[in-house]
Amino acid sequence: MSDKNKGKGLIGWIDERFPLTKMFEEHLSKYYAPKNFNFWYFFGSLALFLLVLQIVTGIFLTMHYKPDGDLAFSSVEYIMRDVDWGWLIRYLHSTGASAFFVVVYLHMFRGLLYGSYQKPRELVWVFGMFIFLALMAEAFMGYLLPWGQMSYWGAQVIISLFGAIPIVGDELTLWIRGDFVVSDATLNRFFALHVIAVPLVLLLLVVMHIIALHEVGSNNPDGVEIKDNKDENGIPLDGIPFHPYYTVKDIVGVVVFLILFSVVVFFMPEMGGYFLEYANFVPANPFKTPEHIAPVWYFTPFYAILRAIPHKLSGVMAMFGAIAVLFLLPWIDRGKVRSIRYRSSAFKWLLTMLIVSFIGLGYLGAIPPTPVRTYLAQLFTAGYFGFFVGLWIISKNEVTRPVPQRVQ
Repeated sequence: MSDKNKGKGLIGWIDERFPLTKMFEEHLSKYYAPKNFNFWYFFGSLALFLLVLQIVTGIFLTMHYKPDGDLAFSSVEYIMRDVDWGWLIRYLHSTGASAFFVVVYLHMFRGLLYGSYQKPRELVWVFGMFIFLALMAEAFMGYLLPWGQMSYWGAQVIISLFGAIPIVGDELTLWIRGDFVVSDATLNRFFALHVIAVPLVLLLLVVMHIIALHEVGSNNPDGVEIKDNKDENGIPLDGIPFHPYYTVKDIVGVVVFLILFSVVVFFMPEMGGYFLEYANFVPANPFKTPEHIAPVWYFTPFYAILRAIPHKLSGVMAMFGAIAVLFLLPWIDRGKVRSIRYRSSAFKWLLTMLIVSFIGLGYLGAIPPTPVRTYLAQLFTAGYFGFFVGLWIISKNEVTRPVPQRVQ
């Protein structure tokens, strides 16, 4: 807003007291993004949309949910059967959780494709990884709340893993559970963390992620810095304002996503037992263990890594190491070229190995183990960590194709 218009009308009155127009211009109308964004750049805005959806549906669910060991399961049944549109809100929330992870995994894959973690975007990537970590914590705590058989026993198994930590393990598991077993105390503290604490952290991290992104500028499929080529007004030659061009494009992406999302919500919300396990439609029974205990599908790759290693402490370290190594990616990759379009065949083979290993681990973690499956899980675990080792080795002296000076 120009100075001559400042102070006129409602917007002017607000601008004198709060930088509304300034924020709109800095982050939307005068934030220049590369003009060559493709399909892979939908997933950031979709992740933000799903975050809002989860918060809104979660608020409505908490109005009827009872965080009590004797009432939790029946309160979910009450939401599903007696609350007006309660079934829809519950399915939007449960399907939204899985959709959130689908979108986040694809968003991270785009970062790998185009080197969005490389200088100067290391902090953007690290904030993104903290978001992923907070999202995993949020999903794990929310998974216990329906108080079904798989919720109860899944929490029992995952929490017990902390007991493998030397010296402090037993005390740590007791502190997390709030009791010697998963009980009403565990349910109450997980409810508080799921509804209040973790969402606040998640929102803060999202804001920091976006601020860091807009400070250094968005990457693009060519991996070219558009800030290096500007006109006489300081506007990138290969950039266009995020609003209205990409806001309109993102709205189209959200509409297409909602069509697919609605198909799942209305016709297959359980997704064959992957989104909502059949065992979770049975009330939690501390005296009856399910035939096969497995976490929700978005945790299964890391669960498979845990099961692939016979020694419990080593398995726990490998599982957490599989997440921790992602934080180090900006420093593991020592290459100067960002985009896969101009990187070597060795990098493409390594990335393919990572994706195949991750999908393979996800499948193996969802089914009961056998000696052959354990061997395959060990092979895929080696492939997963092999990507990072191989990237460290090849990236220093990688033979790449010439990178264009401007976006293509």
